[in-house]
Formats: sequence, C-alpha cells, structure tokens
Amino acid sequence: MLASTIQKELAEMIMRELHDPRLPTIVSITRVKVSADLSIADVFVTVMGTPGQQTAALNALKHSAGVMRTKLTKALTLRVAPFLKFHLDEDLKKELAVLDLLDQVARENAEIDRKRAEAAGNPQDPA
Repeated sequence: MLASTIQKELAEMIMRELHDPRLPTIVSITRVKVSADLSIADVFVTVMGTPGQQTAALNALKHSAGVMRTKLTKALTLRVAPFLKFHLDEDLKKELAVLDLLDQVARENAEIDRKRAEAAGNPQDPA
C-alpha cells in the first residue's frame, strides 16, 4: 500500500515539479518496492529515448532524490520517508524482446504452413 502511494506521489512530482533538462517528457514509474523496515524504496522507471538519454534521466532522478524524499515526508505525513533508489526497469525490455521472439516464431510457422499447403497441391489463403 505504501509502495503504490509513493509511486503515485513521485509520478506527480516528476511530472509537475522537476524541471531538469535531462528529464525527457516521458518518464514512467513502473513499480516501487519498499523494504520491510520501510527505510529504502527501490523505484523502477522506464524512460523513452536512447540509452544515453536514459542514463541522463536516471542521473537527474538520483540527483533529485533528496528533494523528493523531503516532499514525500510532508505529502504522506510520515516521520521519515524511505531513502529513494532509482533504477531503470529492465523487465519491460525483456518482455518486449520475448514478445518480438513470439511474433517472429508465429510468422515463421505461418510461412512453413503456407509452404506445406503449397507442396501438398492445396494452396490456402493465409488470411
């Protein structure tokens, strides 16, 4: 519950209050993991752009972590907000790669089926 609240608050802060030129217009917080003792929040983000732009955006977020932590303390009425650690979310890249592979396999299977149908002398419409 705290993780989802932190995710919403940080998304608002990044969108409305951080005016760092290193941050592109599209920065998404994909998930937040809070440690059991509530001292650390691992914030996973995706940044649209080149690897260089992603690194610059991550550095900007890390640079602003202290300010965001202070604002979180006030916004969530906590005595102490967790220390914020920002990470690029690699899971999304992995998911997209798997989806691309599945799409490629489906195309190859369709081509094999088409060739088998042609070889059998019974051409079928692939649509």
